[in-house]
Amino acid sequence: MTAPTFTPRVFSGIQPSGGLHLGNYLGAIKRFVDMQNDGLSGQPIETIYCMVDLHAITVWQDPATLRRNTRELCAGFIASGIDPEKSVLINQSQVPEHAQLAWIFNCVARMGWMQRMTQWKDKAGKNTQNSSLGLFAYPALMAADILIYHATHVPVGEDQKQHLELTRDIAAKFNNDFGVDFFPMTEPVIEGAATRVMSLRDGTKKMSKSDTSDASRINMTDDADTIAKKIRKAKTDPEPLPETLEGLEGRPEARNLVNIYAALSDISAEAAMAQVGGQQFGQFKPMLADLAVAKLSPISAEMARLMEQPDEIDAILSRGAERAREISAPILRDVYEIVGMVR
Repeated sequence: MTAPTFTPRVFSGIQPSGGLHLGNYLGAIKRFVDMQNDGLSGQPIETIYCMVDLHAITVWQDPATLRRNTRELCAGFIASGIDPEKSVLINQSQVPEHAQLAWIFNCVARMGWMQRMTQWKDKAGKNTQNSSLGLFAYPALMAADILIYHATHVPVGEDQKQHLELTRDIAAKFNNDFGVDFFPMTEPVIEGAATRVMSLRDGTKKMSKSDTSDASRINMTDDADTIAKKIRKAKTDPEPLPETLEGLEGRPEARNLVNIYAALSDISAEAAMAQVGGQQFGQFKPMLADLAVAKLSPISAEMARLMEQPDEIDAILSRGAERAREISAPILRDVYEIVGMVR
């Protein structure tokens, strides 16, 4: 079989677990939009973005809530600027090739690889015997999500680098086991001023929907007044902003707010400091609040509109699944032929 030519292609996904917040937007969705519109390193690239509901059910989900969360995440993607005509926008479970390739990868990946996964250790904790098999095998499904499209690049946060390294290990082992050059060595894309957005109440902790304090995060469904209030009340220290980026060392809350300002402004952290360095927080926070409201409140309004039109969302996802299968089905057929399955 002739080795395929790998079309430059981005794949990434987010779990529809509810509570979409600023960290999801700046750390992932905004970058998805930029890649859709601007390509990668100035070159055009195909983009596929996914609501990974099969990953979500590795822990128990209320069915009605999962369905709503999937639609809300899709609404968040679209409201943020992902164009279903430019990008392939899909719900994972509507493209069966993901799960079918995941089984092949379950037979390629080694138990020891899975046991070393940091997220498995964190999520299962001491209760591994009562954790689902799906949670343990999660990284093989993630590899299948990526490689079923021969994706060449994946935008990831630091906490997902290990899973992408495993994806490369699985691809390499498959290629080696069967003597083919079939799967690409997918490259991570880690960039941007706010790839890791921190809590507004504790700059040493990642912004999270699981935090008991709603003031710790900006939800993508928050209205303008709520966004501004949370920025004004964000934790800071008594000193003014330094003149240079280096001066933010050891000041996690200040660094977090500067990163958010930079990311919302589409500038580097260094450029942000050139604009706001030396300001008191009483001057800087209102600027940041106005910027956040201007950027985020239109997204929350469009999300609300779309959630009133579930049929519109479902139609977009159905069309996205059709487009995704045009790519994934031929790749799976080739995998089955390589493995030796009678078709």
